[in-house]
Amino acid sequence: MKPIQMVDLVGQYEKIKPEVDAALAEVIGSAAFINGPQVKAFEQELAAYLNVKHVIGCGNGTDALQVAMMALGLKPGDEVITASFTFVATVEVLALLGLVPVFADVLPDTFNLDPADVARKVTPKTKAIVPVHLFGQNADMDAILAIAREYNLFVVEDACQSIGSEHSGPNGKRKSGTMGDIGVTSFFPSKNLGCYGDGGALFTNDDELAHKIRRVCNHGSDKRYYHEVVGVNSRLDSLQAAVLRIKLKHLDAYARARNAAAAVYDEAFKDIEGLTIPGRWQQSNHVFHQYTLRVAGGRRDALKKHLEDRGVPAMVYYPVPCHLQVAYKGARCPEGSLPVTEELTREVLSLPMSTELDNEQLKHITSTVKGFFHH
Repeated sequence: MKPIQMVDLVGQYEKIKPEVDAALAEVIGSAAFINGPQVKAFEQELAAYLNVKHVIGCGNGTDALQVAMMALGLKPGDEVITASFTFVATVEVLALLGLVPVFADVLPDTFNLDPADVARKVTPKTKAIVPVHLFGQNADMDAILAIAREYNLFVVEDACQSIGSEHSGPNGKRKSGTMGDIGVTSFFPSKNLGCYGDGGALFTNDDELAHKIRRVCNHGSDKRYYHEVVGVNSRLDSLQAAVLRIKLKHLDAYARARNAAAAVYDEAFKDIEGLTIPGRWQQSNHVFHQYTLRVAGGRRDALKKHLEDRGVPAMVYYPVPCHLQVAYKGARCPEGSLPVTEELTREVLSLPMSTELDNEQLKHITSTVKGFFHH
């Protein structure tokens, strides 16, 4: 059996190597490294795939979140409701801009924002909601968009883990990141659509917002050396765009492979007491950026060690929620104030999940997990 990894990027590359190598050689040969034709082509192809009017590439997913807040014109002191059970980037950009993160709890089965708690956290200072579509499925966007309409709030979808997933709602099927005012994603190498370095993008159907986003990404400038607003320098480079154009063609096939692996896991673990398989939100399909179990009874860390001792990597996303991180602790959201989030950080464990998992590896992983519970 070949060694098991959380994500097998080398195995994935080997299958598309001739295409990738040729595309990179073409960019290097043309020396169009910044805003080259590959970037424009990728933006257009991703927009067509997502059925959204505008895709604007940028440096990484964190930049995408920051640029979104800047383009919406949020001001220091404005409150933004988001999840604490997420990677810190979401909160980091709010703090950098002087915005106030307000944490809402998540649902215990899907790990996504609990709309009822979002509604409770709205104040006169609230300006935006940032649902994080965690681990590969969409939050309850119908409920979140309804809250946003009621209180006249912006919605910025963090689709860094959910690209390619679909939400089925009253307006038919819509791709993750295309339902709010702005959607953002990351092309970090381990993402479902990942490049070979850093990269990110923003999506919007609003022409005016798209113009503002492009301007912010380009030093606040529409015309070279003329700067209308304070901006940043954030762009997707042409080499990464070339890789992403190739991988975009395979994105749906990658999601099918991940779902096939998830189905094997589901079947193997569904009846094990003390183990909860990932919940599914009926209005979203799942693209399984992560396959995340809940391990009850304080046994999560013991299971993790049991797996790692037998050649199966496992990861805890996320051991400390944002509201309890040293940098973001505050009186407003003390320990105990987000009970579901805090319980999840003690119970979650993610298993290897990639497009390259084979039957032999899956059998070893599932039998190793079962061995822990049945010994």
